[in-house]
Amino acid sequence: MDILSALAGLGTGLSLIIAIGAQNAFVLRQGLRKEHVFIIVAICAGSDALLILLGISGIGLVVATAPLVLTIVRFVGAAFLIGYGLLAARRALRKEKLGADPAGKPLSLGATIATCLALTWLNPHVYLDTLLLLGSIANTHGDPGRWFFGLGAVVASLLWFGALGFGARLLAPLFVKPIAWRILDGLVALVMLGLGIMLLLGSL
Repeated sequence: MDILSALAGLGTGLSLIIAIGAQNAFVLRQGLRKEHVFIIVAICAGSDALLILLGISGIGLVVATAPLVLTIVRFVGAAFLIGYGLLAARRALRKEKLGADPAGKPLSLGATIATCLALTWLNPHVYLDTLLLLGSIANTHGDPGRWFFGLGAVVASLLWFGALGFGARLLAPLFVKPIAWRILDGLVALVMLGLGIMLLLGSL
């Protein structure tokens, strides 16, 4: 029973995490650049683990009764996503200079951490997925099954972000040419701007 709960958590976690989103786009881009990948994976997976465990413990019910908090997060997150999307669009449209880095200037460790935290915690969707949805599903498994379900979901997050961050380097040969980075940044811009606008409109 506990193993089945863990497998259910693994499958549910993967189904929610594996989607085109701002956080995944950022992890992929940094993975391709091979910049601060370990800390990015640790922040993403660690944040998911914390939120999943809080959801199982019942904190998600508290968040559900405080819609103002999610509204504030929605607008702040939308502003951040739109700003990041505009920067990505600028990189995609820029003209290359001789000897320029086709991937753009590298982010410092501090800027990387700040960006990763913002993309993770300023996304109201993550609270709905982890605190509310995963927490609610986990609690249908009773004790101690809900904790094994949570463990499975945590493992799913770690596997996904680890594969996305460290596996991205396998695509590195495709990004030797500047045009490949411009295409990637164009896609990142579309994702970020699209999600930001949807947040403003309340569609997420």
